[in-house]
Amino acid sequence: MTFRTRLLAAFGVVVLVPLLVFGLGIRSEMSRRVTAEYEQRVAALVGVIRADIARESDRIAARLAALKGALTADNRFRAAVVRGEDRGFVLDYAGDAMRLAGLDFLQIQDGEGRVVSSGHFRNEYDRLGPVISGGGPALLRAATAEGPFLALVTDDSLRLAGRPFRVIGGIAVDSLFLARLTRDAELTVAVVLPSDAAGPDSDARIVEELTLPYVDAVDGPGRVERARIVVTHSADLLAALRRNVNTWFAAAVLLAALAALLLAGWLSTRISRPLSDLAEKTAAIDMDRLDVAFASDRPDEIGALTRLLGAMTERLRAGAARLRDMERRVAFGDLARQVNHDVKNGLAPLRNVFRHLIQVARDEPAQLPQVFAERQGTVESSIGYLETLAANYARLYPQSERRPTDVNAVVREALSGAGSIRTDLADGLPPVSADALVLRRVSENLLGNAADSLEGQPGQPGGGTVTVATERGNGIVRISVSDTGRGMSKAELDRAFDDFYTTKPGGTGLGLSIVRRLVLDSNGSLKVETEPGKGSKFIVEIPILS
Repeated sequence: MTFRTRLLAAFGVVVLVPLLVFGLGIRSEMSRRVTAEYEQRVAALVGVIRADIARESDRIAARLAALKGALTADNRFRAAVVRGEDRGFVLDYAGDAMRLAGLDFLQIQDGEGRVVSSGHFRNEYDRLGPVISGGGPALLRAATAEGPFLALVTDDSLRLAGRPFRVIGGIAVDSLFLARLTRDAELTVAVVLPSDAAGPDSDARIVEELTLPYVDAVDGPGRVERARIVVTHSADLLAALRRNVNTWFAAAVLLAALAALLLAGWLSTRISRPLSDLAEKTAAIDMDRLDVAFASDRPDEIGALTRLLGAMTERLRAGAARLRDMERRVAFGDLARQVNHDVKNGLAPLRNVFRHLIQVARDEPAQLPQVFAERQGTVESSIGYLETLAANYARLYPQSERRPTDVNAVVREALSGAGSIRTDLADGLPPVSADALVLRRVSENLLGNAADSLEGQPGQPGGGTVTVATERGNGIVRISVSDTGRGMSKAELDRAFDDFYTTKPGGTGLGLSIVRRLVLDSNGSLKVETEPGKGSKFIVEIPILS
């Protein structure tokens, strides 16, 4: 991110963050106050609705009390229900009384709760009617010939000829009834029954509700549940206010952002131009080009930075000369370590042969000529190996000469100077395209590392075993060198092929690094399978000669 971009972003944050906090605070306070006002209005309406329902219940109770007096004084009705006579009169009694009392629901029940007369539906005669207890208002869902309807009911009791009777009456709870309860056009009153699956409209905010006993008597006496009268208000006004605030707030933010960007652009131009010139000069600095001049007479921080860069360039000029000298010394040291490592690999077979000859000369002098003749091939092979190394290092880098090479023959030559090693060489291997000297160096390095890994391993009979095997794969010949040594951890394996990394006392840390480079130069691949305490297996794959 450029300095100009950072400056623009900083100005934007400084200007916009306070504006955002201020705007969001106003929006939140406005919403809180409007919501509180709605809650007060709805709380007042709930109180009014509760009083209206109580008033309607008292009116129904007064009409039932008048009806109870008329029933007590009506000898014909009393004689009909006690003696079971004049059934038509009894069935029609509740209907006539309901219309005269101005009710929409009326039932007369006997002591067992059976309907003696029903004003809203004659066919309910002798059915078990609903039980409304408590004497207060309740909601009742009743059946009529046209379909079920909801009523606000209350009940009363009386005795005729010593027998108990109950009178239940009420008025219909319909849209007109709910409209009478609603005093505010922005508020809504709805009845939510227990059987209603869906609640109020999700766009409306539920503020408060009151509950009443409820009985569904359409298919029988039903049981007492709880119904809710829910008072809600629409969020349209609040949403409109928020939209207006958001519009003006967005306009203010855009204007403030534009002003901030213009001011920041002007300031960044005055500051970033000299910095850009300074950055262009700094970009021209290179280890091979340290003649860039930094000079400034400005008294501010940019001038101080320019003079500081000039002093740093002077120090770089002096340090570059010392660095080039150190690089030459390091390069010669690396070359010397690699030469030492390769010469030691070539001298190891010679050392073993001469130790063997000394032992034979001391113990069996007569066998010395025969033993020398047997080991002469190893001596000549090792001397030839060292001569080839010398010729290659004379060119500073060993140049591979790829030709058809017998992998098994190279492995046997590498084994001639080694100790006791198990072999499993496949017969009839095709020749590979590689330098025989390179493959021998690879094999000797891997065999030497495998033998070194066996030293000091407890519980290994005879110090453990090293196995070299060859086999043919898909388009390749595979050489594998495995041991039962200590193996490598994940961390050690990750660094095993790094230059100068070693876990052996006195090691150079170049063996596996050289092996990997030689294998890659031969268009081959090198894989490692290892586990701590169980040994390692190095697999070299060389392409078959096509």
